[in-house]
Amino acid sequence: MGTNHGVTPRRGRPRDPDAEPRIRRYAVQLLLERGFDGMTVDDVAEAAGVGKATIYRRWVSKEQLANDALADLFDIEIPDADTGSIEGDLRQVYTDALTFVNSKEGLALIRLAVSEATRDERSAAIYRAFLERRIQLTEAALDRARARGEPIRSNVDTALMVQWLAGVFVIRALTGEPMPTPEDADRLLTFTMRCILEQSGPDPGPERDPVDV
Repeated sequence: MGTNHGVTPRRGRPRDPDAEPRIRRYAVQLLLERGFDGMTVDDVAEAAGVGKATIYRRWVSKEQLANDALADLFDIEIPDADTGSIEGDLRQVYTDALTFVNSKEGLALIRLAVSEATRDERSAAIYRAFLERRIQLTEAALDRARARGEPIRSNVDTALMVQWLAGVFVIRALTGEPMPTPEDADRLLTFTMRCILEQSGPDPGPERDPVDV
């Protein structure tokens, strides 16, 4: 049998470079609309216009897809900051976080986290992973500040730094009270800075410098 010289062999379907971010986007959308149980890989694939095999080549399970998609959302909405000072870093993060929680998507995510994490360990693990990542980023920001010579206390509780603000968001979501707004970032920041900086003089105490969030 002769050989067909010069014939280009058929290749598979070309890879869609936009498929992965599109999959993440629709995974988040379906999570917010339906919760973890209601989000299926089939539905994400259909919404994103890809086959299930495309999803499973990148994510081995629905849990991993949900975790990755939410982590990506948080990184986009509340990115890490490196402004040259711990005050500047926290101000940027707080402003971004407050902007996010005042959006329809942000509020839906907080309410979903509260309802899902209390009944489903898989969902709880997703939100713990997000908080742990934010704690690690905050610890790195504190380390940079110390390296610059900023007077950061040695016993700062980094987890509490992250959890106290997250707690405000959760309480407001549960009670229906308005979220603090981006304009409140400096007031919230004042509270945090007083807790993490070495005091050069007596602590004025909350009665002399109230922070009403």
